[in-house]
Amino acid sequence: MRVMVAMSGGVDSSVACALMQEAGHEVIGLTMRLRDTTATERLGQSGSCCSPDDIGDAQAVCDQLGVPHYVVDYRDAFKKAVIEPFARSYLEGRTPNPCVLCNDHLKFSALVTRARALGADQLITGHYAQVVEVDGRYALKAAVDPAKDQSYFLFGIRQKALARTRFPLGGMTKDEVRAHARRLGLAVAEKADSEDICFVPDGDYAKVVEQTVGAEAVPTAGPIVDTEGQILGEHQGVHRFTVGQRKGLGVAAGTRLYVLEVDGPGRTIVVGGAEGLMATGLVASRCNWISGEAPAQPIRCTVKIRYRHTGAEATAYPTEGGGVRVIFDEPQRAITGGQAAVIYQGDQVLGGGWIEEALSA
Repeated sequence: MRVMVAMSGGVDSSVACALMQEAGHEVIGLTMRLRDTTATERLGQSGSCCSPDDIGDAQAVCDQLGVPHYVVDYRDAFKKAVIEPFARSYLEGRTPNPCVLCNDHLKFSALVTRARALGADQLITGHYAQVVEVDGRYALKAAVDPAKDQSYFLFGIRQKALARTRFPLGGMTKDEVRAHARRLGLAVAEKADSEDICFVPDGDYAKVVEQTVGAEAVPTAGPIVDTEGQILGEHQGVHRFTVGQRKGLGVAAGTRLYVLEVDGPGRTIVVGGAEGLMATGLVASRCNWISGEAPAQPIRCTVKIRYRHTGAEATAYPTEGGGVRVIFDEPQRAITGGQAAVIYQGDQVLGGGWIEEALSA
């Protein structure tokens, strides 16, 4: 069949492309141009995924394989759907996850539409996850390699898109993927993985927020207070803080202090001891259920509150308006507004939503 492979220029999507061709499929490669080169990248000091330089690597792999390769300019869509919401979230006192937004609004929406327009039966990506068909519906499962599993970022995929999407690397480890790249002689076989957020390659989130909304629109100074409301110091912008942060607070105390709350509208940072980070549950909104329907009853599950979270046993209570209330068996640390809460049963992703608030006993 004809398949379209989303080519990022990295080893994962390159191997996915080569394996599809090796299996006898007619392959089309497509790369999304999402952003311009950053200042640090121009200086050769830093790089991350989806950089403009990666387009050349994707083209080189497609040339090597004899696969047609297209580049589509999605910079405006990426800015509106990912970068601008990222900046607004920080100003609201939240800690956003732009990779989920990118998957929801671009990679598994725009690309599925593009694949269909090119006559492709399936969209292929290099994500580490698995799609299986169960009783005529499609389920999303974690990859076999827990160190590389990316199912957390994919909870927003809808049934219609999932039916046309496949992840050929989901059953492999990273070492196996690189072994395939070497066997196939791909030029990117030893290319390093990118871990940074693509449009923040130097890790300076505050600078990106200021550049996106304009420095004059960024609220600056505000109080840093303890849990009793006592002012301990002053900060230079709520977008410089996230729940659980310990370093860079700019205040001294007789004990370690952590950010417990970021009040964007009130320009206030609340700090306290580590015990204040513990919460018994959460409320999430804008949920997507992979099956297409919310569970009719509360469900026992495992919930991940951030990408590197191992997951915790909980009961999830779907609520009216497309939300969910989660109560954990054991309190969890630093549940953060703006992050995704992803709900699993075993290795299957049931769905997830966006954390609105943490719940305390």
